[in-house]
Amino acid sequence: MTAKQYKQQLLDALYATHAKKPGSILRFPGSTTIVFGEGNPDADLLLIGEAPGKNEDEQGRPFVGRSGTLLNKVLEIANMHRTDVYITNIVKSRPPNNRRPTPQEIERSKPLLVDQINIIRPKLICTLGSSSLQGLLGRSVQITKERGKIIEFNGIKLLPTYHPAYILRNQKELNTLALDIITASKLVKND
Repeated sequence: MTAKQYKQQLLDALYATHAKKPGSILRFPGSTTIVFGEGNPDADLLLIGEAPGKNEDEQGRPFVGRSGTLLNKVLEIANMHRTDVYITNIVKSRPPNNRRPTPQEIERSKPLLVDQINIIRPKLICTLGSSSLQGLLGRSVQITKERGKIIEFNGIKLLPTYHPAYILRNQKELNTLALDIITASKLVKND
């Protein structure tokens, strides 16, 4: 059995404890599915966003809406593909009215995310937006001040950057996101 197969088995077992459970603490009122994540379970790069949106909730996959289309393009610019990385969110269900997850919701979801990180053991974590960074670090953050700076989380390098949804509203920052993902790609290849 390869490391990739073994890690996928571990992730599947982890997800099975929550997947069919109607009262799972990961499921928010009004959400239809728990979106655990997808990609290479043996990835060197782990991308963590905020929460599933409408399209993600319907399809059960992370980053499949407009933000996902942009993320795919940025990954291609960095000579990567979705299948090269693992993509997930800090919370696993769509918050009511597509709002930002609350600190309490993030805390409820964080143990599963930490388990994902411990199974995947990426060389680098790239947080997309302030919610995922704040959730991992357990403190308030200003993404405009933290993005692009290497931080450590549980012995793993962490590179914060903007969320693709932010870029869709602020096109002038597209190059910043692309450069951060290129930097992430270089860091995992040079490690």
